[in-house]
Amino acid sequence: MDDDDVGGGGDASPQHQGDGAVVAERGGSGALVPRDVASSPTSSRSVTETVNGSHRFVIQGYSLAKGMGVGKHIASETFTVGGYQWAIYFYPDGKNPEDNSAYVSVFIALASEGTDVRALFELTLQDQSGRGKHKVHSHFDRSLESGPYTLKYRGSMWGYKRFFRRTALETSDFLKDDCLKINCTVGVVTSTMDYSRPHSLEVPDSDIGYHFGTLLDSQEGADIIFSVAGQKFHAHKLVLAARSSFLDLNFLILNQMKRRMSLTQVTKSERLSSMTWSQKCLRFAVLHFMYRDNLVSDEELSASSSDCSIFDTLAGKLLAAADKYELPRLRVLCESYLCKQISVNSVATTLALADQHHAMELKSVCLKFAAENLSAVIRTEGFSYLKDNCPSLQSEILRTVAGCEEECSSGGKSQSVWGQISDGGDTSGRRVRPRV
Repeated sequence: MDDDDVGGGGDASPQHQGDGAVVAERGGSGALVPRDVASSPTSSRSVTETVNGSHRFVIQGYSLAKGMGVGKHIASETFTVGGYQWAIYFYPDGKNPEDNSAYVSVFIALASEGTDVRALFELTLQDQSGRGKHKVHSHFDRSLESGPYTLKYRGSMWGYKRFFRRTALETSDFLKDDCLKINCTVGVVTSTMDYSRPHSLEVPDSDIGYHFGTLLDSQEGADIIFSVAGQKFHAHKLVLAARSSFLDLNFLILNQMKRRMSLTQVTKSERLSSMTWSQKCLRFAVLHFMYRDNLVSDEELSASSSDCSIFDTLAGKLLAAADKYELPRLRVLCESYLCKQISVNSVATTLALADQHHAMELKSVCLKFAAENLSAVIRTEGFSYLKDNCPSLQSEILRTVAGCEEECSSGGKSQSVWGQISDGGDTSGRRVRPRV
């Protein structure tokens, strides 16, 4: 028996190695972004595999089909695999005129519209003796050097012109009761891209501050009372301890006291312990932060700023409270607010406030502002306050001035900032004492 694998398709690139699937991967991870926050890594995976389907074609009355002519075929009903229509063509007298009807031919044809359809095929002539010795031609169980077969267009076929010699077929166990049974399997090659696509959903702002604020307002479950100017304010030790390590330690001390005191004494102690503030607004502002994680409104902050020193403003007292009760986020929020309020008249006292309460970012901004506006700052009451109370800060201002001068020396400035510290000097530099 001679078998010739014949078809009208073109060559295909090697992508398949016998099992019907090719998997290739490529991936990459994103670069670090500011604040050392890494962007989410992305990846993709190309998956090439086969969509398989089978069809059984029974040819009843084989002897009557003989003699219909070379190149004439009996077609099976069409069947669908991988989104395409297929059909089995059986040629009783063969497809090739040169064989003089010595062979039967069997082909699988693309019966629907398609371009460059790549597929694997298997043709099985069934042994009807029950011994299972079927005649199998398959792409699925062997390596294909040129890859899957490509059918260029509708009507393209793959199969064998010399599928079986007729004389051998007619005396074999494949033909029984003038009937042949052919099983066909088609595996259509498909490629898909599987990748992680960054989907975006709008996430609402956190509302935990709102809910904790509601807890503060309702006083539900409150277990500690603060007294300010005769007015009592209820709060929750667990919340305060979670926000402030200072208060956490104080509450620990109170718990130790409970072991040595009666319940009445402890209750009285808790009512008078911890925060003792002279201003109701300060109590409200600190508790507002602890529960809501933000500052009170700008209107409330600025209400106390017009007629008092920076130390007596609500923002200044909040900064002091943040330092005392170890509330680093409150300190940063206060620093940010006070930075926006810096002026020639306020910078010196703001600098003293920042230094006193370890607000290093605010202090740095004040030093730079004072150095850049030195001639005006040295005439303010705040600068006199530094001279009398914080002389070391005056020295820090002058060191900052020196640093600013070095940075600006290559910029072509005609006026030395040191020249601004002169008797009767002004910002225009018309009267400047020469440097010695």
